[in-house]
Amino acid sequence: MDTVRRPSAVAGLAASVARVAPLQRRTEFRADLPAREGWQRCSALLGDPARFDGWRRLLAGWLRDRFGEAPARTTAGYVMSWYLHVPAYTAALLLHHERRVPLLRPGELAFRLGGDRPHPEGIAVLGAEFYCLPADPAAGCPEATVVADERALAAVLRARYTAHAAKFVHAYAPVAGLGRRMLWAAATDALDNSLWWAGRQSGDEGAGVADAALVLDARHAPLTSASALRLNGDRTWVRRRESCCFSYLLPGEAECVECPRVRHRA
Repeated sequence: MDTVRRPSAVAGLAASVARVAPLQRRTEFRADLPAREGWQRCSALLGDPARFDGWRRLLAGWLRDRFGEAPARTTAGYVMSWYLHVPAYTAALLLHHERRVPLLRPGELAFRLGGDRPHPEGIAVLGAEFYCLPADPAAGCPEATVVADERALAAVLRARYTAHAAKFVHAYAPVAGLGRRMLWAAATDALDNSLWWAGRQSGDEGAGVADAALVLDARHAPLTSASALRLNGDRTWVRRRESCCFSYLLPGEAECVECPRVRHRA
């Protein structure tokens, strides 16, 4: 039995993560859960939403050290965006580099907060199953589910990410004091941004923009918009935000240029 499964272990999802990991400059990306402290599964937070309060208190201390204040709405907004980054960035990296989509189940993703800034600076992809294209060298592995083409792969990514985000919205809305529309807007931002960033960080921004257009080709409710990437007058890519991070509530901080508050006021 072991000799049958050994090829899939070499060619499977863990191998994809290992290939992608050295390409990351700011995020530790791995396929196992280290024994050292600081790592937590997404399912642990979603199963006990009160744990988000501890994360927000840690963030509040960090903000007070830098700004002197830590408005509750700002800590709620930062944690909202940072948590959603974990499944979104995982999906975006593996799509961009490997044309593979993991299941993104909360029990199969974990993250580690940074020591100097309480945001996820390490991500662990713990599952073995994945979706891939017919030409994938691991298409015959028992952990692989083959889909017809890139449009089908994009649809799977969108569905798996939305399923994870729905669990987050259900768990976080009651403890954060943020509306569900805001939370789904943040989920849309996280996915669109991550697809874009995966291309930018690998030196092919155009490919990242194309991935975003492929996955978010239209508004797929409960996500709140199609990809919001566009070329500005300088022929550089920019993105209209769907959600607010509430940084403007911090002393001396203004609203982001692409903040929906600015857009709605114009």
